Amino acid sequence: MFQPDVDTSSTPKRNITKELLAMVGDILQVVVLSFAIFMVTYIFVFQPNKVRGSSMVPTFLDGDYLLTDKVTYRWMRQPERGDIVVFQSPENQNYDFIKRIIGLPGDTIKVQDGKVFINDRELDENYLPIGLATRSGAFLKESISYKIPENSYFVLGDNRNGSSDSREWGPVVREKLVGRAWFRYLPINRIGLVNHDLRH
Repeated sequence: MFQPDVDTSSTPKRNITKELLAMVGDILQVVVLSFAIFMVTYIFVFQPNKVRGSSMVPTFLDGDYLLTDKVTYRWMRQPERGDIVVFQSPENQNYDFIKRIIGLPGDTIKVQDGKVFINDRELDENYLPIGLATRSGAFLKESISYKIPENSYFVLGDNRNGSSDSREWGPVVREKLVGRAWFRYLPINRIGLVNHDLRH
């Protein structure tokens, strides 16, 4: 029986096109999934932050890169004294600040003779260089006690002589806290978990 000629020259091209489309589809799926995981992580779990300036020296240096834990304060516990926190700048919401929580809601705080007092007890700030004095500011006047309102936190930079903090512009409300500094991932020679130790 006579068999007509069949042109099969386009079959390999169609197969290659299908394979390319399938490969592109797989790549797009991976990209979309990776982006979704990144966004969920960024919004709910960790946020990368870069330290700018010297307000937290010697704990952090200008240019250090951190991961900020956004889980702890949402579902595990309230902020504690000694926690190093990232929060929206009270002066410009487009910027984040990093400072240490010194005073908690309901605490009475005072700066006197270069020292910090919480509820009339001198705060043992073991993370500061020996002999470093804490000056007063435009908001927290020398030797005048201030009671921290509910839902608010009094924050100071570890570099007391080079930090704009609650001494100048008052306490930070809870809603402004982005999270707790958790891990320094750059530079490599300073990589590690952030130490929040504060004795009181």
